[in-house]
Amino acid sequence: MDAHCVVRRHLPPPLQLPPFSSPTLVYRRRVAGAVVCCCAAAPVDQHQHQERPWEAYDRDIQSHAGSDLALSLVLLADMQAAGARPSSAAYARLIRALARSGRTLEAEALLLEMRRLGPPPGAAHYNALLEGLLATAHLRLADRLLIQMADDGVARNRRTYMLLLDAYARAGRLEDSWWVLGEMKRRGIRLETAGYGMLVRLYRDNGMWKKATDLVMEMQELGVELDVKIYNGLIDTFGKYGQLADARRLFDKMRTEGIKPDISTWNALIRWHCRVGNMKRALRFFIAMQEEGMYPDPMIFVMIISRLGEQGKWDEIKKLFDGMKNRGFKESGAVYAVLVDIYGQYGHFRDAHDCIAALKAENTKLSPRVFCVLANAYAQQGLCEQSVNVLQLMEEEGFEPNLVMLNLLINAFGTAGRDLEALAVFQHIKDSGMSPDVVTYTTLMKSFMRAKKFEKVSEVYREMERAGCTPDRKAREMLHDVSIILEQRGCIY
Repeated sequence: MDAHCVVRRHLPPPLQLPPFSSPTLVYRRRVAGAVVCCCAAAPVDQHQHQERPWEAYDRDIQSHAGSDLALSLVLLADMQAAGARPSSAAYARLIRALARSGRTLEAEALLLEMRRLGPPPGAAHYNALLEGLLATAHLRLADRLLIQMADDGVARNRRTYMLLLDAYARAGRLEDSWWVLGEMKRRGIRLETAGYGMLVRLYRDNGMWKKATDLVMEMQELGVELDVKIYNGLIDTFGKYGQLADARRLFDKMRTEGIKPDISTWNALIRWHCRVGNMKRALRFFIAMQEEGMYPDPMIFVMIISRLGEQGKWDEIKKLFDGMKNRGFKESGAVYAVLVDIYGQYGHFRDAHDCIAALKAENTKLSPRVFCVLANAYAQQGLCEQSVNVLQLMEEEGFEPNLVMLNLLINAFGTAGRDLEALAVFQHIKDSGMSPDVVTYTTLMKSFMRAKKFEKVSEVYREMERAGCTPDRKAREMLHDVSIILEQRGCIY
């Protein structure tokens, strides 16, 4: 029995859209602030259509689908008004473009039009819509689309399974990922390097670092090439779960095979050694990275100097930065200098306004990334007001606060024990139309944990699930701890 039959038992019927009153679709475009409708009922310049052959319509629809979707839809409406229909390839381009831009209802309508009027949709059309549904996290609709695909007798191909595997791995849907892998094996579809990269991410997010070890051996036996992304994912997996010896061995193997580490490789090694307090090794990797001509992400630099600052090693921080300058480091040097000052004994830039003024004086190019790094530096020092000041200065420079910045503010207030302010930032994220991510929810949970408001922790967890955001390992651990505390107190949660 095919796997889609199992899915069918637990899901509503396949996608069913209301029938069209006309075989042509209605599309709208905005011209000079006005909305113009293009449809079969609209007046048609017959001479214009006579001068434009079917091939020209079809070619232009395909060529503009990726760059000017509105124009492609207008051409489609004009083409249909002239009594012609696009080719299967043109439909595929339009469905993919609509789905990728989040307009999945219109993409579904085109697919339904093909099913009713022809040409019959193939795997490419279903995959195009599937990609859009998965990208917008409509996993339930994606499951129903798979049922419809099977009912129409369209076989799933490698592209179908890779789209599903990527989405399920990102969402942490472990059982669904196993189902995809089983289906691929049953149909004789072998994983390639990209597929193994998805598996690495899945193992990392589910704490299955031993599986990651077996995966390396499997890839070697099958002769699958391990590229830098695979190695980075594996190193990050081992580091995340404290298997730093394995991470270092994999790094050595990577270099032995002639694969050059990139900035992500070095950052992962430095990050996880800092997390466990092994600063000696972290600094070795930090220096080795510079010797290879690369400089760290400022966030990684913050992590290093914050650890050294906690240990009171101010001279070590100064020595570290002097070494960077001596190696010819110049780009964004002012940013690193300010970060050193924030964590050091000098205190020249404890005020965010002075900090930004100093960066401008050095002709440093300000960007949302720079503001996020500075806000994080102040947040780690417990300087909440300065983190807020960075946000205000960011707005004054014409940059819209992003989710990363606002997550940092939640963390800053939570670290300072100001959970009400953290909750206010969370509410601001939702009011602004942004979608909180797993970091947002987890950081807010930590704020309530510190404030010992355990009922609020479980409330945030449930809201995260309702929003369709898959909880990560930290969130699940916090919920487990809170559940025990509340149970001991005799609370119902």
